[in-house]
Amino acid sequence: MTPAIFSLSGLALTADERAFFKDADPAGYILFGRNIEDRAQVRALTNELRAIQGREKLLISIDQEGGRVARMKPPQWDAYPPQGQFAKLYNVAPASAIEAARANAQLLALDLQEVGITVDYLPLLDVTVEGAHDVIGDRALGHEPMQVAALGRAVLDGLARGGVAGCVKHMPGHGRATVDSHKDLPIVNATEAELAIDIAPFAKLTDAPMAMTAHIRFTAWDADRPATQSQFVIEKIIRQRIGFDGLLLSDDIDMEALEGTIPERSKRALAAGCDLVLNCWGKLADMRGTVEALPSITEKAAARLDRALKGVGKPADSTPRSELLATRNGLLGLTGVAP
Repeated sequence: MTPAIFSLSGLALTADERAFFKDADPAGYILFGRNIEDRAQVRALTNELRAIQGREKLLISIDQEGGRVARMKPPQWDAYPPQGQFAKLYNVAPASAIEAARANAQLLALDLQEVGITVDYLPLLDVTVEGAHDVIGDRALGHEPMQVAALGRAVLDGLARGGVAGCVKHMPGHGRATVDSHKDLPIVNATEAELAIDIAPFAKLTDAPMAMTAHIRFTAWDADRPATQSQFVIEKIIRQRIGFDGLLLSDDIDMEALEGTIPERSKRALAAGCDLVLNCWGKLADMRGTVEALPSITEKAAARLDRALKGVGKPADSTPRSELLATRNGLLGLTGVAP
């Protein structure tokens, strides 16, 4: 198995993609708007990916947060509020915010599970800081670590109830970045004491099935390499200080925060300690080069992958969608802002 999550070019697999994926046997896939038309099409696509790999519990993932980050859109699917709405509600009524976030995540999971998607890249545990770039912005669950952890726990629970695995991001924290890592490498010069605030929510949710790294250079920890490619950050901070022993994958290896070819970037991320690399552009040449550059998945990473996907599939809770909607919308109404 190749320790990578790959993407594809369109609404259906091309013949070249089908042959490549069968040979490469990637750990999983990520879908984007270019891969999504309607329920029947997405379900057919995910069924074909499972048939190619021969794995029923296959990592098929998506960024479906709500707000401005949503690959499945109206009119085929409901629109969802940005995660920041739950942060606003928390300031009014913490317990209500937790219940609303849980119901919202379960609704998201039901949409995904219906079409064969098993992983949602949610929740963000990035503690936002005044003056940071708005790439996180209203996607964040708050400015206070324990609030972020409490709401993040609710999101993970809601996704699990709907039969989908969550993935916390962006470890060890994206909240201080002053540039967008899609376009440039953020450099964070925060002190150890300040960074302790950033990692606190992640340390509270170490039992999350998956986590995604941040393409950010933290000078207090590694002056030369971004977290995704830093053995010190992954081993000493993520694995030891935070205590996360779940499946660790890179953020999109194609992002401009990183240097070198896609295979070179991927090799560095794995060498630093990531279990999997995430490759989002769907370019066959890059994916082929990545397969050639990477070793097979390690036994430890394969075990983490199996553990992360253990609960995916059939929803674990039978609460009707209408009831979940009523709960979420009624509670969000306390903020005076429509869901």
